[in-house]
Amino acid sequence: MSQSLTLELSEQVFAAIQLQAQAMGISPAQLAATLLERQSTQAFKLLLNEAERSAARTRFERHFGTLELGSSTDLDLDNESIDADLAREYASTHEKE
Repeated sequence: MSQSLTLELSEQVFAAIQLQAQAMGISPAQLAATLLERQSTQAFKLLLNEAERSAARTRFERHFGTLELGSSTDLDLDNESIDADLAREYASTHEKE
């Protein structure tokens, strides 16, 4: 299905479309319609990509938040216990008994 659209163009733009249309052997209206279709298709693809990016970001952001483990983690260790662990490992021969 197609629709009609009336446009008002400057003399300069119409002259350029008319010259190009004559060189292609089509009417200025056909050329203008083709140019508009190409332009709107590209713009629609860009909008679609933006919508897809937005949807992906929304899905990603659903993972944001905090986590309560309910117990201590290795991040809670102090320097003395870390130093003790390192000293124990350096002193170990790592031989199986």
